[in-house]
Order: sequence, then structure tokens, then C-alpha cells
Amino acid sequence: MTSSRLPGKVLKEIAGIPMIAHVINRVSKARFVDQVIIATTDDPADDLIEKFCNESGYTCFRGHPFDVLDRYYRAALKFQADTIVRITADCPLMDADLIDQIILSFLEMEVDFAANRLPPPWKRSFPIGLDIEVVRFEALEKAWQNAVLPFEREHVLPYLYDQPYRFKILLMHHEPDYGIKRWTVDTPQDLDLVERIFNHFSPEINFSWLKVIKLFEENPELETINTEISAKNVNDVDGRFVDQKR
Repeated sequence: MTSSRLPGKVLKEIAGIPMIAHVINRVSKARFVDQVIIATTDDPADDLIEKFCNESGYTCFRGHPFDVLDRYYRAALKFQADTIVRITADCPLMDADLIDQIILSFLEMEVDFAANRLPPPWKRSFPIGLDIEVVRFEALEKAWQNAVLPFEREHVLPYLYDQPYRFKILLMHHEPDYGIKRWTVDTPQDLDLVERIFNHFSPEINFSWLKVIKLFEENPELETINTEISAKNVNDVDGRFVDQKR
């Protein structure tokens, strides 16, 4: 709820439904996801998220506002998760079939960590807003025990990939490359774009990401709505976290 660029964003409505509900609905349709946990913060500002979860029948866990790695680890520990799929709540176009594909590849390749995007020097080929990370509990626990840099704690899983050969990693790519497309919601412009997408497909709300690609191909002007918005750097950390550490 304390997003710096779009305060209260996760409860802002898209097609009459709070954004976080879209994310939960889409993630829940993944065949290989057993349980969905909303891992929010214990900041009083996020009381509204817990209230929403309680009223909607969603499971909510609350933890550290800035040490998100600690929050993830404690949530996984409490709910006895052997494999954790990380999805952020500002991705209302998340795709259940894509989640299943990555989980299956993760299991088949027997890796510690799988993702469909990583920061430079790694490559992204899926749109921003379809970000999926899958990690074994044992690897998450090692990161929780050993990660010390603020960006490793705030961004949850960099410890798994910021040094080569530390863990067995799988990075999934897509051809053609759609990595420059921005479908996440972090600014008013992003919200405007996503609202237009949902309005186009209304009353359907579980359209696939490939249908959105086709929509953009047929309406290239959509790209201009949020093209000037820059993504946050993985090394960026909330100043409040740094001050708290001091």
C-alpha cells in the first residue's frame, strides 16, 4: 500500500476488481500451484490488505516491510512449502499456463531456482509483468541464512543468481523477444494501460498473455501509454531499509 510511485496500487480496481484479486485469481488457475499465500508487510498501512484477504477468504501472512527475503522465508516455513513460486502483486496479467510451464521445467531439470527473467547481465524475453520465480525451500533457506547485502534481502532471490555456480539455475526464454513490453503496474500510466487491456477483453478476465500480444500487434499505439516509464534497478533498495539497518 506504500508504493512510492502509485500509493495503494494493489487494491486499485481494474474492471471493477482490486488488482490483487486479479493476480490471485490468475495464479490460482495454475494446475501445479497447491496454495496461494498473500505475503504482505506488518506495516499498519497494509492492515487494509489483511482486511481484504480476510473478507475474501484468502490466506494472508504478514512480515518484515523491507527484508522481503525474511518475509518469504518465514511464510514458506509456516505453510511448509517445499517449492515456492514468487509472483508480485502488481502483475494483473499473470498467466497460469506460463506458471505451469516454468514449474514443470523446474522439476524436470532438477534445478534449485528457475525464472523467466533476471536482471542484466542476464536476459529478459518475456514482458515485464509476467515475472515468475520458482525456488526450492532449501535454496531459499540458504539465501535467508547467508544473504547480507540490502538489495539481496529486499529483492528476495538475488543471492541465488548474483554469483555464478552458487546454485543450479534455469532461465527460460521466449522467441520472439518481448522483453521491452511493460505490463506491470507501478505508475498511473501503467494502470491506464492495463485498464484498457481489461476493458478490451471484458467480460472475459482470464485471457492469456498471448492474446494480449495479439492485441498489441493490432493496436501498436498501446505501447506509447507507458513507454517512458523505467523499471527499478535490482540493486535499488528502499532508503527506509538502509536507515533501519544503520
